[in-house]
Amino acid sequence: GLVPGLLNLGNTCFMNSLLQGLSSCPSFIKWLEEFTAQYKTDQNQPAEHQYLSLTLLHLLRALSCQEVTEDDVLDASCLLEVLRMYRWQISSFEEQDAHELFHVLTSSLEDERDRQPRVTHLFDVHALEQPEITQKQISCRTRGSLPPVSSHWKSQHPFHGRLTSNMVCKHCEHQSPVRYDTFDSLSLSIPAAAWGRPMTLDHCLHHFISSESVKDVVCDNCTKIQAEGTLNGQSIENQRTTFVKQLKLGKLPQCLCIHLQRLSWSNQGTPLKRHEHVQFNEFLIMDIYKYRIPVHKSNQNELNQKNSEETTPGTKDGIAVKPSDAEQPSGTKPLFMNGACSSSFLMSSGTFPLAAFPACSSPVYLYRLMAVVVHHGDMHSGHFVTYRRSPPSPKNPLSVSSQWLWISDDTVRKASLQEVLSSSAYLLFYERVHSRVQHQSLELRAEE
Repeated sequence: GLVPGLLNLGNTCFMNSLLQGLSSCPSFIKWLEEFTAQYKTDQNQPAEHQYLSLTLLHLLRALSCQEVTEDDVLDASCLLEVLRMYRWQISSFEEQDAHELFHVLTSSLEDERDRQPRVTHLFDVHALEQPEITQKQISCRTRGSLPPVSSHWKSQHPFHGRLTSNMVCKHCEHQSPVRYDTFDSLSLSIPAAAWGRPMTLDHCLHHFISSESVKDVVCDNCTKIQAEGTLNGQSIENQRTTFVKQLKLGKLPQCLCIHLQRLSWSNQGTPLKRHEHVQFNEFLIMDIYKYRIPVHKSNQNELNQKNSEETTPGTKDGIAVKPSDAEQPSGTKPLFMNGACSSSFLMSSGTFPLAAFPACSSPVYLYRLMAVVVHHGDMHSGHFVTYRRSPPSPKNPLSVSSQWLWISDDTVRKASLQEVLSSSAYLLFYERVHSRVQHQSLELRAEE
């Protein structure tokens, strides 16, 4: 039930802890397998060790016991070597950061994908003989056969998500076009905790998406209104007003990496580490942080009326029903709080009681904790360790193990879920869970 450890090559605990965390994310390994499939068919490609994706795949498969290895301790120096070929000079004898290395890996994988052709080569016979599953949904007007389009180089890695930035003028309430930005991890600052109250992951997420005022911004709509009310020929200055800016999650990834910022600065300008515990759960609900496209007022009234007929605010059969609005109303407490360590949800089986949620309030964006990276020490020196799930048994590879492991370089031991949840997390790795209701709706959509 254990996994191989990793050799410390000097100060490489930052790399070892990250690799153990990534190896517990099955969706990421599956994506790497699909991404590297074309290398195996092309004889003209350079040697395998020149590709980050192949090097990473071999390491993660070995750490997740998908590849047979006789060694109890593996050497990951090959990853540093291939990153040097990608012009990343990372010394194994200096203090490094696991979160920075995570972004080095994701950005290098994106660079590798962008260097590859986007369309299948005409002479790539093997790829032409293997039609994609999605090809069934494409029809040709001449009823002829369609050559499949290779999707290996188009697919984003499963940590890829999108943030939305919304700006609204406080004076005229005009909304600027929504801006989209990509992210590979959510970097959350830890707000100041109220005295006597524990800090939770929800506090950090709400602080991340909380609105802020931006002063002295040119409002085109206010300028236009001002121009319409003045005499012809009079010059009009750009009207500057205060805007309200809010971040939301436009596209949530399959694998969610959350980085808790533990770096702070003293009044003298020296770096300090924040050691406080942030409560997090085995399961994470992200619905209220998801951006929703604004609905027209007349349609919104109909939707509100429909929602009020179907469900009443509060609870239903003892289960909290989420409101239709994106925000949780002030003064109300949902049953399930991300980060509130409720004993009813700390089940040893590792399963989530989706059946407990009625169809109308079942979470759509539900995530399961897969790994936690912890940093011990201060800003100048320290050590990274990882809590991760044990790989699933070969008899049932699609299952999720409820056994947790504590790994420090080459030392591996079993751990309890309570030990994991009581750790001072630095990086959290979650993977999205699809309920039976969602699977049914996806199948219906595919049939349509």
